[in-house]
Amino acid sequence: MNFLTQLKRLLAATVAGFLMAGPALAADQGTAAEAEAMVKKAVAYIKANGPEKAYEEFTNGKSFKDRDLYIIVYDLNGKNLAQGANPKLVGKDLIGLKDPNGRLIIKEFVDTAKDKGKGWVEGYKFLNPVSQKIEGKAMYLERHGDTLVGCGIYKG
Repeated sequence: MNFLTQLKRLLAATVAGFLMAGPALAADQGTAAEAEAMVKKAVAYIKANGPEKAYEEFTNGKSFKDRDLYIIVYDLNGKNLAQGANPKLVGKDLIGLKDPNGRLIIKEFVDTAKDKGKGWVEGYKFLNPVSQKIEGKAMYLERHGDTLVGCGIYKG
C-alpha cells in the first residue's frame, strides 16, 4: 500500500472517530425528560421517607446522581436544603446568587415555584461538576409544600 492510500485511510478513520464521538459525548449528559423524571422521583422519595432522610440522600447519597444530573432543594426564601453537586452549599441563603451574566438564578427558581408550581428556568450559566466548565443550563423544578425540588440539564 502506498503512502497516499495509507494517509487517506488514516484520515477517513480519524473523521469517522470524530463523527462517532459526538453522540457518545451527548450520551454523557442528562436529557430534559430524565431531569423531569428525577424530580418526580425525588418528590416521591420525600413523601415516602420524610425531608430529613431525603435531603441527606440527595446531598450525600448516590441514588439521585446520574452523570451530570443531580437534585437540589431550596426553601421558598432561597435557603439551600439539599445539593447533589456541592454539599458545602447546604444551609446557605443563596437568594442573591448570580450567574456570570448577573441573573439572580435562585430567585428565578423561587419565583417560578411560587407563581407556576412547576416549570423550567432556562438560559442561565452554571458550573458543570462533570466538565468543570461554566456552561449553559436549564432547571426543571416543582414546588413541594414550602420548598422547590429541581434538577437541571447542561447545554455545553
